[in-house]
Amino acid sequence: MQTILLTVHILLAVSITILVMLQRAEGGALGALGGGQGGAGFLTGRQAGNLLTKLTGCFFFFFICTSLSLVILARQATVNETVSLLPTTEQTTN
Repeated sequence: MQTILLTVHILLAVSITILVMLQRAEGGALGALGGGQGGAGFLTGRQAGNLLTKLTGCFFFFFICTSLSLVILARQATVNETVSLLPTTEQTTN
């Protein structure tokens, strides 16, 4: 379960990075990919910006969900383990 969740988490991180890099700082997105062609393109600059903004927000929401899930799973895995910073005085004899 943890491996699948970690894989999804990494894919979301890469996707968010790509989506943010596709957006332009002026608010128009996909300018280099034909998004700013006016009414002739598949998506106008404003529509592409809205789409990328919504996709980035959704991916970010799922990224936070996977982050919290990974923390909860890691916490549950370490609850049963005792961690001591001090050396133990028990010695094993063979």
